[in-house]
Amino acid sequence: MDADVIVVGAGPVGLFLAAELELAGAEPLVLERLLAPSKETKARGLGALATEALRRRGLGDQLAEADVEGTKDLARDHGSTRGHFANIFKIVPDPERPRTNIWQPELERVLAKHAAGVRVLRGHEVVAVESDVDGVTVTAGQREWRAKYVVGCDGGRSAVRKLAGFGFPGTPALLRTTAGRVRFAGAVPPSGRYATGTFMHGGSMTGVSELVTGPEPEGPEGPVTPAELAEVIQRVTGTEVVVSEIHDARRFGDQARQAATYRLGRVFLAGDAAHVHSPSGGQGLNLGLLDAANLGWKLGAVIRGDKPEAFLDTYTRERHPAGEAVLRNTRAQSALLAPGPHVDALREILGEVLDLPEANRYFADLLSGVRERYDFPYPAPAPVGEHCPDLELIGDGRVSRLHEHTRTGRGLLLRTPETRHLADPRVDVVPVTNTGPLLLRPDGVIAWAGEGPLDVALGAWFQSGSTTSPPPRKAS
Repeated sequence: MDADVIVVGAGPVGLFLAAELELAGAEPLVLERLLAPSKETKARGLGALATEALRRRGLGDQLAEADVEGTKDLARDHGSTRGHFANIFKIVPDPERPRTNIWQPELERVLAKHAAGVRVLRGHEVVAVESDVDGVTVTAGQREWRAKYVVGCDGGRSAVRKLAGFGFPGTPALLRTTAGRVRFAGAVPPSGRYATGTFMHGGSMTGVSELVTGPEPEGPEGPVTPAELAEVIQRVTGTEVVVSEIHDARRFGDQARQAATYRLGRVFLAGDAAHVHSPSGGQGLNLGLLDAANLGWKLGAVIRGDKPEAFLDTYTRERHPAGEAVLRNTRAQSALLAPGPHVDALREILGEVLDLPEANRYFADLLSGVRERYDFPYPAPAPVGEHCPDLELIGDGRVSRLHEHTRTGRGLLLRTPETRHLADPRVDVVPVTNTGPLLLRPDGVIAWAGEGPLDVALGAWFQSGSTTSPPPRKAS
């Protein structure tokens, strides 16, 4: 074996997954098609859950530093730092669970440093993936590579997904957008919604979306040219423009597709390889990093021999519904972005609805995913199954935050005075007096919250066998 796990793709999801695998005691190898990291801006932020996941691994300071400039850029480009649903910029983020405004190239630099101990081989394009009972053979870079498992983190046009035979059903694009930092020579049409699309021009960003007609096309290849952008603007607005400069340009559609399963035997998908959708609401990167957080420790547990192969089925069972939820709300946003007076009326009404605090909170939670809850193999009421926020912890005469106790990548038991008899070598233990008791999985998901036997939760997520200390005897 060349590695325990071959990760295909050195973007944010692949790098974070590789770091999680290494933390879990597995040996990853990352194969990347590109010779150097992409400079395309692409995504520009992390949701609350991805922010918390990276903070749990000690990256909070780097994210906070990047967020300063990222927030300034967001205000410059969008005219607001509020969130949006279908470009209705009224959503107030939750201050208790903040997102991070960071451009994707900067995030990749942070994660590359975080995964510095991992082998990353660039210029290795995957051309074959073959599984057998003992492992997977990947052909890339003019040689074969062998591992126990392979994870495709290689984007929406994933080679791993196609070569391994994953189905990828969904809906074609309704809108196609071309955007970038643009300088015009001469007059520019007014921003707004037109009969066949939308033109947006403000701050330093310009974007134009138009309805897709006919069969779903792949779109043009290569960089966006000034002539191409000018042509699209004229088709939508009816106004001829001259584009003199264009930078950081990109094209994207709002097709929504999702792999029917995220696992076929020893091959897995994560991030855009598993699900593609409109970038509306900035949810894609958040979703992919949470895929990596969920899968990394589980693969590690199976590779170490702590859990059986069937344990890996919980990855699809938990993350597929999360992907479905994002496809659902991004499809709704695309419907609200389509041109026409009927949609205009609906947008006006939704704007009024978003002025209601309860509705605003609903949409904020919808986009952040913080109300996401996994179904577990044992009955337990909320908050079990939810991602735990970065709690303030008081105990042993000091105040700390949850993320200060999670860098080991192990499970964590927050033990209260009433449950001080609880202990288990399978997890780290932190005495607290102001919250809990809680058992957290390595991905920050709450596995137990004081109701029902702790042994059941420990057995479900950690190696079999219980060594929980018995409660102390009362003095006679």
